[in-house]
Parts: sequence; structure tokens; C-alpha cells
Amino acid sequence: MDNHLRAIIEKKINRTMGNLQNNKMDAYYVPTAKDVVPLVQELCQEGETVTVGGSMTLFECGVIEHLKSGRYHYLDRYAPGADTMAIFRQAFTCDTYLMSANAITENGELYNVDGNGNRVAALMFGPKSVIVIAGWNKIVPDLEAARQRVRQIAAPANTTRLNTQTPCKVLGSCQDCHSDSRICCDYTVLGQQRIKGRVKVILVGEELGY
Repeated sequence: MDNHLRAIIEKKINRTMGNLQNNKMDAYYVPTAKDVVPLVQELCQEGETVTVGGSMTLFECGVIEHLKSGRYHYLDRYAPGADTMAIFRQAFTCDTYLMSANAITENGELYNVDGNGNRVAALMFGPKSVIVIAGWNKIVPDLEAARQRVRQIAAPANTTRLNTQTPCKVLGSCQDCHSDSRICCDYTVLGQQRIKGRVKVILVGEELGY
């Protein structure tokens, strides 16, 4: 990446990190995707029970492979024959929950939209610790920009990946559909938290996920 562009992006990241910290979330920065796993290893102790929310970012950073290393008791939603609904419920009692975000505002808010609601539910309550990993491309100025990011980028890309029968897969943007396959059902915003440091956000200086 051009150094001038990186300097601008890092200023945006620093503003966002400061406001995440103001909202009682711990904030970290790593320059590249390959730097994520060593930091996760610091934040997540050996032997912990861990699981994840659906996320391309976690695959791209090598986090999923790391969780399968044997270091943790990993509740693997992706394992062949896994009882995913049971794992979704077990997530509430795990030590650490890992996920990404659909958008993060420069005001330090986490914006997420779910189909089943399991990911946003675990983010809000249950696991002792939540680690959110996101590329700089998820940072937006405000909540309206976060909403538009989901409608124009995240939702259409995910419906294409999941091959769902929804209008946004065909048209490339949200149509406020009533499809049975709709993935945008539960909308959440995390602002200031009561428990300082329960939510930890790792911002990465690369584009990751949708």
C-alpha cells in the first residue's frame, strides 16, 4: 500500500480506537492479517472454551485454523456433522467468542446485522470475553454509513457467498425483502459498555471480509 494512503488510513484507525476505548472497549491495531493470530494467542489463554460467529475475516486471518490447533476447547460450528444450533447456544457459556463486525463507526460503535441473531446475541451477553477482528475497510464515519455499508456491500456479498435466494443476491443491494432466506433480521449497535474490556476490538491495516 502507498505510504501516503496508509498514513490517512492509520489516522482513521487511531480515531476509531480512541473512541472504542472511550466506550470501554479495548482496542488494538495490527498492520497485517498475519499479525492477528499472535495477538489472539495473547488475549485467549490456552485451555479456554472458545467459539466463533460466522466470519470470512476469521478465515482470512488464519484464526479458524489457529483455534483448531488443540490449544483450546474449540466449539467448531464448521465441523462436518456439527450441531450448529447447539453450538450457538453453548456460545453463551464459553470463555471467549470471536467474530468480526459488519461496520465500526469512527465514534467507537459496533454495528452488526444478523439472520439468526446468534452472533449479535453472544456479542451482547454471555461469553466472558469477545474478540472482534475487522479490517480497516469496515470503518465508517457514522451509523448511517454503517447501515448503508451493510445494504450495499456486506449483505449482497454474503448472500452471494451463501447462495441464498434473496433479491440482493440478484440486484447487488438491499431491497428490504420478505424472503424466507433473508439474512438481515436483527440489527444491533454497541455503544458504551458497562464491563470495561469485555469486548476487545482488533483493527487490521488491510481490507478483510465483507
